[in-house]
Amino acid sequence: MKPGNESTAQSSTFKEMGLNTALLKVLEQRNILKPTPIQHQSIPLGLEGKDLIGIAQTGTGKTFAFGLPMLEQLAAGKKRGLIVLPTRELAYQVDDALKPFASALGIRTAVFVGGSPFHLQKKMLKANPRILIATPGRLNDHLERKTVSLSEVEVLVLDEADRMLDMGFKPQINKILSHVPKARQTLLFSATMPQEIFTLAKNEMHMPLRIEVAPEGTTASKVEQELIIVKQPDKRTLLLTLLKEYEGQVLVFSRTKHGAKKITAALNDKGFRAAEIHANKSLAQRRAALDSFKKGRVRVLVATDIASRGIDVDNITVVINFDLPDDAADYVHRIGRTGRAGKSGKAISFATPTQAGHIRDIEKLIRGPLPRKKHDAVPDVPMEKGNHKGGGRPQRRPDRRSNSRRPSQRPRSSSSSRSAPKKNTRPFSRSRNKRR
Repeated sequence: MKPGNESTAQSSTFKEMGLNTALLKVLEQRNILKPTPIQHQSIPLGLEGKDLIGIAQTGTGKTFAFGLPMLEQLAAGKKRGLIVLPTRELAYQVDDALKPFASALGIRTAVFVGGSPFHLQKKMLKANPRILIATPGRLNDHLERKTVSLSEVEVLVLDEADRMLDMGFKPQINKILSHVPKARQTLLFSATMPQEIFTLAKNEMHMPLRIEVAPEGTTASKVEQELIIVKQPDKRTLLLTLLKEYEGQVLVFSRTKHGAKKITAALNDKGFRAAEIHANKSLAQRRAALDSFKKGRVRVLVATDIASRGIDVDNITVVINFDLPDDAADYVHRIGRTGRAGKSGKAISFATPTQAGHIRDIEKLIRGPLPRKKHDAVPDVPMEKGNHKGGGRPQRRPDRRSNSRRPSQRPRSSSSSRSAPKKNTRPFSRSRNKRR
């Protein structure tokens, strides 16, 4: 079958899929009893060794959709797995999700992202991890220095593939693909299916089956959306009022790092417990902020679009777009942070009177209008007519030069309770792998 063909694989429970008993036990312990639609369709085909293209929005369970089949394949004797993702936060999130299952099978994982000395990562390679979770930039650094070999990778996952291409990682992905064996299983997951993804699948995958659980641009069905037209100086007043009206954890998006910092300071000054995540924060600071948010020590997390993907927090009740995103697709990713795991959520967006163009782009993508609302806390202002996209930076594409690279993060070691069988423990380290 060619890319675009839909699969109809059916299994109503994880047990019916034929998963390893050890994996089923961990699922039961974590009270994960029913597969999501993307898992329902992807896992049986992944277990068969099929190449897959999974199209699904954030919060749909994609990590287990590719992670459980990979673990099952490795447990059955496959040599190694490689998961490539766009951001350091997402890499750690995937590792956290899969580690209990990997440990149950005696499979060791390792996270390789930027921000950590190479000698520490080389040391991690000596522990024979059978699953390497990496960002493209850092993995390419290792390939260039010949400190890692991918010659024994038999299961490859490209997660958030559209995001990686948007971030300028195409040259790095191409290099990675040139280092993994042609005879492999490839699982590609993406929120959208642009032409670049189609071309990648055509050139690098073997008769991939396409699974799509929601049309491109589809927003979460349980997310109530509303749009408030407000003058820029009145946004802060509106935000403070909404935080008093709504309970629970709130994620606030700012367009800029400077804006996120100012919003966070203002919230804390008014007695709201808030933390911020953006590129000016160190890895340790970002992880600490996210951990505090997950555990409820802070109620509000203020973030730039670095957090629109890769943050998995189930209890976010409200997402507030303090600023509209420059790219309409980021709107979908932002509001996908709420309404997860079958829960309902709310997404409230602030737009200035000059942002009619931004609004039209979002409405075109989500195939419907954003419901306009008024709020007594701020003056009611009309939307200005015209085609301009004022109130924000001009839309622009990321730098796609071959040397463009997103900073990655510090890895942390991860070990399992027991080692894998010796025949399957060849390290990723090139220095100990003579096959290439």
